[in-house]
Amino acid sequence: MALPDPKSLKLLNHVPPRLLSAAERYLKAVPVVRELLSKETDTLLSELEGSLKPYRGKMSAFERLPVTGRSREEVLRELQALEAQEEGRWREGKVSGAVYNGDEEHIDFLNRVYALHSQSNPLHADLWPSATKFEAEVVAMAASMLGADAANAGKVPAEHVCGSMSSGGTESIMLAVKTYRDWARETKGITKPEMVAPSSAHPAFDKAAHYFGVKMVRVPVAADYRADVAATRKAINRNTILLIGSAPGFPHGVIDPIADLSELARKKRLGFHTDACLGGFVLPFARTLGRQVPPFDFRLPGVTSMSVDTHKFGYAAKGSSVVLYRGTALRAHQYFTATEWPGGIYFSPTFSGSRPGALIAVAWASLVSMGEQGYLEATRRILDTADALKQGIRAIPELHVLGDPLFVIAFGSETLDIFKVMERMGERGWSLNGLHKPAAVHLCVTLRHAQPGVAERFLADLREAVEHVKAHPGEKGTMAPVYGMAAAVPFRGLVSDLLKKYMDLLYKV
Repeated sequence: MALPDPKSLKLLNHVPPRLLSAAERYLKAVPVVRELLSKETDTLLSELEGSLKPYRGKMSAFERLPVTGRSREEVLRELQALEAQEEGRWREGKVSGAVYNGDEEHIDFLNRVYALHSQSNPLHADLWPSATKFEAEVVAMAASMLGADAANAGKVPAEHVCGSMSSGGTESIMLAVKTYRDWARETKGITKPEMVAPSSAHPAFDKAAHYFGVKMVRVPVAADYRADVAATRKAINRNTILLIGSAPGFPHGVIDPIADLSELARKKRLGFHTDACLGGFVLPFARTLGRQVPPFDFRLPGVTSMSVDTHKFGYAAKGSSVVLYRGTALRAHQYFTATEWPGGIYFSPTFSGSRPGALIAVAWASLVSMGEQGYLEATRRILDTADALKQGIRAIPELHVLGDPLFVIAFGSETLDIFKVMERMGERGWSLNGLHKPAAVHLCVTLRHAQPGVAERFLADLREAVEHVKAHPGEKGTMAPVYGMAAAVPFRGLVSDLLKKYMDLLYKV
């Protein structure tokens, strides 16, 4: 059984989803078909296993505790060897996003901060009041940066923009959705909540819907890849609790019409969440630098919550983000308290009980050491690099840039298999993101790409990749057919099954 031809699969996209779902359930129930599908996915994953497990057979592996602990020097040597194997590509700026800071002194500084606070835990505020100081100040600085000063003017403190820190953008988004669910149940009596999001919104919202019993209603984006306001309006019903927009969206790097969407939410007395996980530490400074940035934050009265990642363009260590709310009454629905436990009273602001105070300290240290001028300079370098990359991509006749992005550049092709281009770039060391609907590739520009020569090297390799794919139209490659199938196959359960097996593979020793 070979991978299906993506072109033939596209014909099934016109079949109603319910019929496709029923047909998929029927096919998977047939033993012969089920066996063939399992064999095909197992074969595919076995081909990937080598790249996912490059250390197997080359370095020590542990399936149980060693009888005698290894020496710390030996453990450190092995960790250093692993780091040396992996640092090359991200250090050279050949990765889309992932590692955002390009200053080795800044990274060393953050490591020193982490070491100083490695034992702290804000769950025990009496032992580590510094952790709560750092968190409160990170939240306040992020809120101020995102329009809280204007939003708070003339308001009583209980209506001021507030929030908490989380472990990352996904947790920030999930906290917000859980908060709106509980808010709507208590204040509106809604027991079957729904939220409306453009198709481009991050899947963390789907994850939140899955975990918290909120129905996700996805609406198409407009021709410019931004959220469609008219489609959003039509999707609202009496169970809707939340509308969503992105600034910018991860796939195409464009900013949704947050002003129109949030005003729609305000008039309907709904929550509105701006997902600025990616752009929260770029867009305010881009505006100061004179770039055209549409309104997206708490300056808009309809925006009632936001998420912004300190571990992306805030240049903190991985594992920190901020979720913000318009008023403490809304944030209170995020909190958890237990008053009847024999172990005493218990409460926590986020999903975790114990939290790494060191990561909170690192976020604080990053913000106060960078300052406004540091973020302005970093943003200037990123935007200038992105401008050069967009110009270079548009100069390649076979490629086009999707929408009008600032620093996350998605590009596709009308004449070439863009996933083959991506695979060829991978062979030259570049790790890019493959996109679906439409098929495209994107590069999230960071300070790593602003290093001398990186953008020029990217464009040179991209031109070579395009010429190679043009000259070898029949070359199938390894991953390009997989991306093509995943983009075209209408049976989404098959793709989901493949992804679950992929995650199983990651956990194999």
